[in-house]
Amino acid sequence: MVGLGAMPGYGIQSMLKEGHKHLSGLEEAVLKNIDASRELSAITRTSLGPNGMNKMVINHLDKLFVTNDAATIVNELEVQHPAAKILVLAGRAQQEEIGDGANLTISFAGELLEKAEELIRMGLHPSEIIIGYTKAINKTVEILEDLVEKGSENMDVRNKEEVVLRMRSAVASKQFGQEDILCPLVADACMQVCPKNPANFNVDNVRVAKLLGGGLHNSSVVRGMVLKNDAVGSIKRVEKAKIAVFAGGVDTSATETKGTVLIHSAEQLENYAKTEEAKVEELIKAVADSGAKVIVSGAAVGDMALHFCERYKLMVLRISSKFELRRFCRTTGSIALLKLSQPNADELGYADSVSVEEIGGVRVTVVKNEEGGNSVATVVLRGSTDSILDDLERAVDDGVNTYKSMCRDSRIIPGAAATEIELARRLKEFSLRETGLDQYAIAKFAESFEMVPRTLAENAGLSAMEIISSLYAEHSGGNTKAGIDLEEGACKDVSIMKIWDLYVTKLFALKYSADAACTVLRVDQIIMAKPAGGPRRDAQPGMDED
Repeated sequence: MVGLGAMPGYGIQSMLKEGHKHLSGLEEAVLKNIDASRELSAITRTSLGPNGMNKMVINHLDKLFVTNDAATIVNELEVQHPAAKILVLAGRAQQEEIGDGANLTISFAGELLEKAEELIRMGLHPSEIIIGYTKAINKTVEILEDLVEKGSENMDVRNKEEVVLRMRSAVASKQFGQEDILCPLVADACMQVCPKNPANFNVDNVRVAKLLGGGLHNSSVVRGMVLKNDAVGSIKRVEKAKIAVFAGGVDTSATETKGTVLIHSAEQLENYAKTEEAKVEELIKAVADSGAKVIVSGAAVGDMALHFCERYKLMVLRISSKFELRRFCRTTGSIALLKLSQPNADELGYADSVSVEEIGGVRVTVVKNEEGGNSVATVVLRGSTDSILDDLERAVDDGVNTYKSMCRDSRIIPGAAATEIELARRLKEFSLRETGLDQYAIAKFAESFEMVPRTLAENAGLSAMEIISSLYAEHSGGNTKAGIDLEEGACKDVSIMKIWDLYVTKLFALKYSADAACTVLRVDQIIMAKPAGGPRRDAQPGMDED
């Protein structure tokens, strides 16, 4: 392949532009791809499960992440290799679809590819492996249906115990040891904003406010919104208030056209200043007369305007982020007006109370709305450092996403690697009944499931071989709910330990990883064009953190 490559005008070289790369064949393309994917899954694998290690990732903007959340890790690593990118996309799809299980998706896909490499070295053709893997994943979906816990399909999403039961494993995998504090908080917040029809649950209605200081046990749930800034004026508390929102700021507006005013005497100058004052007062008085008690401004608040707001006993808040302003409008049901003018009755919002409170030395404005239909709940998180708070926020996000998934499908299956071992055992039996070369692929697919208990055991510092063999022994004895108890390092019944996973999380994670693995295996040539010249353009700087 290389021999003629140097001379222009032969073979594929003559067909493509110079500067391109062309890799083909098993060694060059397939195994290199598998190698890259294996490297990526080796990174995420050590973060799997409750005892997973944290990764410290510093991205191109010098922002520091300390987390064991696979979705965050692979998003911040700028993965260049095209095959590894496929795995990243599978993990991202899982994160967006379910909100948990991205690590399982990436690690399992990497494990499948590693097993595929062994099969290729044995002499199987990638297409035979793909056929075997496809059969295996279809069988896996059938077996998963069998493993669903009886009676779990109909649940009351407003029953806190049932919600916490399903949320525990998702939160514990991010914040092990804290799940008993975090789960009730997240469950409370979700249940407060759950609409009449739970299928319409909106994740954006559960907000997170991160305040430095204190500890996790000081965290709480506030029904309403928590804004991280103080009120502008001297009025700090208003009950049962109507709210006017002005996106453009509360200030004397400059005119659209420029004009010059010639002033001849001191009286004229005084009159000029007075008319400006009178105009501002007129505007503020109009707002006060409409019944509003709170003015929310999306931009600066002028001194003169503030003076009149104080005189008419109006509370003034300032929200600079326009996303936050939209959420505020949604919470209170108000309509943001562009410039300062008298609002109509239907443009005013309503809140039960707007008050400035002090939480851990930080002044925050709490907007409570108890009756509101599309109310917002805020989880106020406390922690000692920014990175701890970020990680707690990810755990809360996972909990909220799990709640959304369980609103759609509440079936649960045993956690703590019990499901994986059972799948491995049944797929092994299935592969023995198959004829043809794909039986090897199915057997390897079954072996790949052992990655989960092995990783869980290794991350907890236990002996993986002992654990897996004792799990197999338990499952062969008919106890399909035997999982790993990481604290004691022994096998235990999952229903006693109360570790359950959502059926949809597992289903999509395994489906996505099998798809990703098959996509990587289907590639037999990589043809890369010469990268376009010109200066590199970095991505645009982001808006606020959402």
